[in-house]
Amino acid sequence: MTTWDGFQAFATTPVAAPPPPGGPPRNLEERLAYHSRFVTVRTPAIDTLAKNVRTLMILGRHQAVTARPSLIVTGPAGARKTTALLQVGRACHLAHTRRHGPAAAAGQVPVAYVLVPPAASAKTLATEFARYLGIPVTAGMSQAQITNSVCHTYTAARVQLVMIDEIHRLNPRTTTGAQSADLIKDLTERIGATFVYAGIDVTTTPLFTGVRGAQLAGRASLIDCAAFPARLGDSEPFRDLITAMESALDLRHHQPGTLPKLAPYLHERTAGRIGSLARLIRQAAITALINGTERITKTTLEAIRLDHLAEQHYRPHTRPRSRNTSTP
Repeated sequence: MTTWDGFQAFATTPVAAPPPPGGPPRNLEERLAYHSRFVTVRTPAIDTLAKNVRTLMILGRHQAVTARPSLIVTGPAGARKTTALLQVGRACHLAHTRRHGPAAAAGQVPVAYVLVPPAASAKTLATEFARYLGIPVTAGMSQAQITNSVCHTYTAARVQLVMIDEIHRLNPRTTTGAQSADLIKDLTERIGATFVYAGIDVTTTPLFTGVRGAQLAGRASLIDCAAFPARLGDSEPFRDLITAMESALDLRHHQPGTLPKLAPYLHERTAGRIGSLARLIRQAAITALINGTERITKTTLEAIRLDHLAEQHYRPHTRPRSRNTSTP
């Protein structure tokens, strides 16, 4: 995903789709592969991010003097921030191809996706930008040379959207972190693209501290991918999410409505995190296919070990066994 070829393959590969009504049944291997990939349910966070990115790309289209307005996607681990980011990137890529046609779009790179390496220095981060487009980097090149090559190539490729993931790894309080933050600021001013960042709980990290943090906070809007609440006013967004996932299952004996009825249990089990919920339902579906039951029950769900965060949160309420006090 962190190279243009990889991202292009992701963006152009048809997304997983539930079986069409009345369509021919799929075999076991096809259904195992389907639940391994599964559908991406449109969430409010994805919709909000998509609308804001599109608006900011239009807003900054003719801004050539200073950096364009940017976005930061934040939230706890398991909130599907990366999923939201990649879905918006895919939509941008496909829209660009539709607008210009495949032939005209050839040679253009509308979207770039870069991961911040652990303990990234400015040079290693610049190298990641170069690697995405296959820009040659030699051991003897300086950071300035790599950065100049990146800016020239990204501009020539007409990159419109730059997505930087794992932004919480940057710590402007350290020397290397400050240099990396300065590099990103330099890139935003030299590449005519909209920058979108994603990271874990960035407002609680040093990212917004100091002069560099103030500059970033002054340019970036924040979108919070929080855990789904069980209730929000009169609506039940978590139950709606479960219903959407259940409707996408390809199990022959599953009873519709089973999972929405388990919404309180599923919310407690996953702490409302969409990543944990999606993993739980996918893994339960694969288990049901392998063991031949072809349905998901609470017993199926209880037998699955989830990610450590979810397991730490969930503590089943067990009743102590009642002792038989009767005498013979």
